[in-house]
Amino acid sequence: MLKKIQDYIEAHEQEMLENAMALISINSEKMEAKPGMPFGEGCAEALFKAEEILKGHGFETKNYDNYVLTADLNDKPARLDILAHLDVVPAGEGFTVTDPFCPMVKDGLLYGRGSADDKGPAVAALYAMRAVRELSPELSGNCRLILGTDEECGSADIRYYYDREKEAPMTFSPDADFPLINIEKGGLSMSFTAEAEIAAKGVRLLSAQAGTKINVVPGKAHALIAGAGFAEMEIIAARATERTGAAFVMEECEEGIRVRAEGEFCHAASPEKGNNALTALLFFLAEVPFSDEKLRGLFKSLTALFPHGDWNGKALGVNHEDEESGELTLSFDLFSYDGKVMTGAFDCRAPLCATEENTRDVIFDKLTQAGFAPDDSHMRAPHYVPETSEFVQTLLFCYEEVTGKREKPLAIGGGTYVHHLENGVAFGCGDPAVDNRMHGPDEFMSVEQMKKSAVIFAMAILKLCR
Repeated sequence: MLKKIQDYIEAHEQEMLENAMALISINSEKMEAKPGMPFGEGCAEALFKAEEILKGHGFETKNYDNYVLTADLNDKPARLDILAHLDVVPAGEGFTVTDPFCPMVKDGLLYGRGSADDKGPAVAALYAMRAVRELSPELSGNCRLILGTDEECGSADIRYYYDREKEAPMTFSPDADFPLINIEKGGLSMSFTAEAEIAAKGVRLLSAQAGTKINVVPGKAHALIAGAGFAEMEIIAARATERTGAAFVMEECEEGIRVRAEGEFCHAASPEKGNNALTALLFFLAEVPFSDEKLRGLFKSLTALFPHGDWNGKALGVNHEDEESGELTLSFDLFSYDGKVMTGAFDCRAPLCATEENTRDVIFDKLTQAGFAPDDSHMRAPHYVPETSEFVQTLLFCYEEVTGKREKPLAIGGGTYVHHLENGVAFGCGDPAVDNRMHGPDEFMSVEQMKKSAVIFAMAILKLCR
């Protein structure tokens, strides 16, 4: 059967690419809600196009008020759900191969926003279902393809769906990497404040700001300092660059000296991949001889609790690690000071061994002792499907059968559609060794990877629904 499925997918390559490009050509980032369009016109248009494609291939579909679209393989009892999404992150800037919503294939790569996340994988799942339906003997269970439209902005679509439908006994989402992700870490996002008014004279911090989202390590951070000498600030900036690797750009203005720290942004799930401009700026500010003693003390405390380059919460005493889910990560991602109130927020992705007592309470106490007022946030629960489960082992077997690789499942700091599903895992479509520029310019999916994924998914449907 494997050879038949491989031949089927190979024979339908061009049609598969045309379907994927039809979806990628739609700008389906979240927009203003309109009547009958809960996530805006683009997301609704993507659902309509997907429904047209699915019906054109003979599938029965159901539209859940333009939140979610489903397609069933047969009318048998529910056995497996495949959960993908058609919404995308904003196009952004920097595309060089083609415009974000003008998909094209070049050198074996399908380019365009959503090609890897998650329209290409959704189409791979569709063609897996087509291959099984046309080639296999009758199955005893149903496979349902579920296409959502709000994965990037909160997953209200899937909550809407599961308020109306039961979970299938098994679910996988092709919205991550192979071989399989069976652990999605828990975590903690906490904000804190402190009051510190600007001194009447001397060296003063007028304002500071860094970060845009709690789950993004900031690549830039800004401060405005009054009453300081430019030469002295240059000396401090040189020390800060040597210590952090961030660049510091300064300019004199009417109010004083503008300081900009330039690092490299990255996702908070992998803070080691970037260079946090906020913690670099904090190192700089902790060296500035501010006239206000309390302000100086607060910056000294911040650099002690969140030192530059500490991605694991070691300074906070929460650098936990276990064999199954790996190490804790923590990044200081948001900060502001308006001359009166200082506000900060961090993002922590925690392994299975992390608890309220050994993580949240420890951080809360240390912030409080340093003079900050933390909010009352609590830990998010991790998601875990045991590696030994029949479901996980079957999917790993299908991956090995097609690729020849026997690998162990992975743990990640991020969360996917299946995080709150009892027996859900992330399964494909990415190759961890390949940077497909997801969420960035020139996002792509390898055509070979798309075809291989469709074959793997088809074999999984056969084994799980037979």
